[in-house]
Amino acid sequence: MEPFVRAQHRLQLSLTALLATGFTVIVAKWGSTAMGRVLPRMRETLRAAEARFVVALSLLFALAVLAVSTGVAAIVGAFLAGLALAETSGPRERDLAQGVSELLVPFFLAGIGLHVDLSAFREPSTAILAIVILAAALISKFTGCGIGALGLGKTEAFRIGVGRVPRGEVGMIVAQIGLGFGILTRSSYGVVVFMSVATTIIAPPLIKIAYRPLLQSRLAEVSEVARLG
Repeated sequence: MEPFVRAQHRLQLSLTALLATGFTVIVAKWGSTAMGRVLPRMRETLRAAEARFVVALSLLFALAVLAVSTGVAAIVGAFLAGLALAETSGPRERDLAQGVSELLVPFFLAGIGLHVDLSAFREPSTAILAIVILAAALISKFTGCGIGALGLGKTEAFRIGVGRVPRGEVGMIVAQIGLGFGILTRSSYGVVVFMSVATTIIAPPLIKIAYRPLLQSRLAEVSEVARLG
């Protein structure tokens, strides 16, 4: 009986992986083309004041639900929706999306913070793990992106590597999903959130250092123009 159960679980896992891969590939490859044909027709059919934005939001939620139903996280579906709409959305849709983000992001961050147990960092093991994860996040992002940009020159590679250091909200979302499924403990969740916040805070000073020579040369040019003028 036990081998049969294991085989059934493997089959379910394989089917889920196949559905998730197919969903991602189909939307990523043909989503933009499809939306380029659908959006103009929907704009003519719908009588809403912001028809394109309404369609964009509908697509976002629909792909998020489809992603969950195929075994992928909702954030993947939302990302693919943005990918499909990238070439067809205009400045108006981006402005409206920015307004929605400014409204909802504080609630998202508050929800993330409410699940963080700061008392877990009193344990030396948790504090050491947080430092190790932070160092790994900084080094991996800097070296990975920097090496990939070496063709642009060492200076530009350094700037790109530094600019890609922040982990941002994606790490928090993944950690929240892991916590919800019981995969991560509260202490591990706090470590991931700490890493995301710390990399976001560390990046601006590093970017300032990376661009200091460029800023100094620009200031020198402006001063020279002002002196000659």
